[in-house]
Amino acid sequence: MAFRIYLILSWIALLIYTALVIADHGMGLLPIFFGDIGRMGWPGQFNLDFMLMLSLSALWTAWRNGFSALGLGLGLIAFFGGAGFLLPYLLILSIRCRGNIGLILTGRS
Repeated sequence: MAFRIYLILSWIALLIYTALVIADHGMGLLPIFFGDIGRMGWPGQFNLDFMLMLSLSALWTAWRNGFSALGLGLGLIAFFGGAGFLLPYLLILSIRCRGNIGLILTGRS
């Protein structure tokens, strides 16, 4: 239950923060994101690290779903959606799998 509360609170915090950033700066994330990587500074290092974590999340999501069409679609959403996808996805899985972490992680009992 604590894990589910964490997922819900994190998702709410992310949604609020994202809405505030969009209100102040608009939707121009990609030029800033890749521009920072191109400048080879610490913000770019963080962005590259984050992008690798996104790819790991996408690969896990696709693998967990057997690299099916659905799994590949969810993996794509995981890559571009980040925690905005992964937090509710894990929440749904935790409910469907009744908290069985092995089943949550692998999709297999």
